[in-house]
Amino acid sequence: MIVEFGHFALVLAVLVAVYQMIVPAVGAWRGDGRLMQSGDAAALTQVMLLAIAFAALTQAYVVSDFSVANVVANSHSTKPLIYRISGVWGNHEGSMLLWVLILAIFGAAVAVFGSNLPATLRANVLSVQASIAVAFGLFILFTSNPFERLSPAPFDGRGLNPILQDPALAFHPPFLYAGYVGFSMAFSFAIAALMEGRIDAAWARWVRPWTLAAWMCLTLGIAMGSWWAYYELGWGGWWFWDPVENASFMPWLAGTALLHSALVMEKREALKVWTILLAILTFSLSLLGTFLVRSGVLTSVHAFAVDPARGVVILGIMVLFVGGSLLLFGLRAADLKQGGLFAPISREGSLVLNNILLTVSCATVLVGTLYPLALESVTGEKISVGAPFFNLTFVPLMIPLLVALPFGPFLAWKRGDLYGAAQRLTFAAVAALVVAIATVAVYQRGPWLAPPAMGLGVFVMAGAILELAYRGKVGQVSWDEAWRRLTNLPRSVYGTTIAHFGVGLMVLGITATSAYRHETVVALKPGETVAVSGYVLEYKGARSSKGPNYVEETGELAVTRDGAPVTVLYPSKRLYDAPPQPTTEAGIHNSWRGDLYVALGDAQDAGGFAMRIYFNPLVRFIWIGALIMFIGGGISLSDRRLRVGAPVRARRREQGAAA
Repeated sequence: MIVEFGHFALVLAVLVAVYQMIVPAVGAWRGDGRLMQSGDAAALTQVMLLAIAFAALTQAYVVSDFSVANVVANSHSTKPLIYRISGVWGNHEGSMLLWVLILAIFGAAVAVFGSNLPATLRANVLSVQASIAVAFGLFILFTSNPFERLSPAPFDGRGLNPILQDPALAFHPPFLYAGYVGFSMAFSFAIAALMEGRIDAAWARWVRPWTLAAWMCLTLGIAMGSWWAYYELGWGGWWFWDPVENASFMPWLAGTALLHSALVMEKREALKVWTILLAILTFSLSLLGTFLVRSGVLTSVHAFAVDPARGVVILGIMVLFVGGSLLLFGLRAADLKQGGLFAPISREGSLVLNNILLTVSCATVLVGTLYPLALESVTGEKISVGAPFFNLTFVPLMIPLLVALPFGPFLAWKRGDLYGAAQRLTFAAVAALVVAIATVAVYQRGPWLAPPAMGLGVFVMAGAILELAYRGKVGQVSWDEAWRRLTNLPRSVYGTTIAHFGVGLMVLGITATSAYRHETVVALKPGETVAVSGYVLEYKGARSSKGPNYVEETGELAVTRDGAPVTVLYPSKRLYDAPPQPTTEAGIHNSWRGDLYVALGDAQDAGGFAMRIYFNPLVRFIWIGALIMFIGGGISLSDRRLRVGAPVRARRREQGAAA
């Protein structure tokens, strides 16, 4: 009964979304305030109904209701509770329901927190947002119904893919979807602005918080996925340039460019065309990612569906929204005034350079991802585009971007002084040089570009710190005055600085683990040892054990360094019951130097095992840097100037004080 109730709630949610799509837009066209306000109630009703539907599906998973086809296909009675819950979105149907729920949450947030938006703009935003919900809601109901019943019901389910039975996978998809779907808000604001013909600094200020929130979620989602792949798949790497990985990375690149472009538009009312286009393209890339994951055109651990029919429907939805939005953009672009002029050497100029490099980088990833698919569809020939292509195209574009990154905050708006900015970054340049020389002295091997890249990471980090010192006039005024200046800086300044610092930290981690990684493949019998990067690993043997829904073979390796005990690693191989599939659980020791990483291979004679042993220097800087970027985004989002509705509340307080 609960399942049917959830299905009914989903149907009602789609009907409410149809109302929200039509009525507020009609109200904005007629200037009818009541019709426009009804969109707020519709948005709240829609999210409530979708929450009920999602809760009903979750309940079916928790109680193992095997009369539901989706539960049978993706769960099992022996599966731990956390994986029964995460199994709700660990499949195509359930993940699409979560996708639409998050979409509705963002729409409801506009209704709740968008009181400072012009009534017509808010109504049109909710209308566009609802149109997306209608399209995907109908897609779920007619092609991907998660509430479909089976009769007779089987005794047990087939289980969740074992590699998805991991705590990180309980949180990675929701954050990733929140990022994907969150960019729909920038899209809705862009389409609403084009419909009204009003695009100004106020619009940029309204769209920035929504874009920033989506960017934060996508940043954390990608980082969590990378971390999961690192410790779960047993290959010791953090990024494979998998097509589905790329599908999440492309909207992140475009979203980063959109954030910077909106900043220029807010401050100088420039780059209007570019900002609107980036808002459309960012969400378009999110739709592309949805298509790639669910169409069956890709074979990937990340792929949810292999049904081409569903892929055709998603492709149709993508063509409808992307094509329609670009058509509207083409009709309205000629009416958009570019706004303020600026010199090439200026804060605006640095952000333009940033956006050019990010956009071109996104284009290279897009070409590398889609070219094999296009070639196969035309000629039938199958090729793979991997790391060599992306390293030769993407990386060279990142180098000038990182070099320019610290300069931007030191340049004035409209016209800047490049020489003066370089002088203020002298300390950062010296620190970068010292680190580059130290890298050569320590490693004495590796690609010749690695030491400069390590220095570049430090340059970005030091530049971020120097920006704060410059704003606080540290060393130019008294410490009390400098402290007063620093404490009075907007939170968005601190957020930007912290995010840029995280970028530099990621560069250090990526460079170190890519250039100076040590890999050893060896077969060890009990009592044998192997030396790796200053560590000595002694294989003690293996033991068998049984988990809740798997059997496990666990090896034991005692690790010493300079004769002193360091740790004991327990890498293992698991064989799950439902479905029967092996997985690898790596044994990892982390230190300030990097990760010692051991993955078991095939069993050998006399109790031995083949093993892959890696030492990845500074690899955790990658995820720590991403986390710092997320925190920086959160601090920026907490800035009162970016909080939606703040101006209205401020006016209300002032009115109350006057009374």
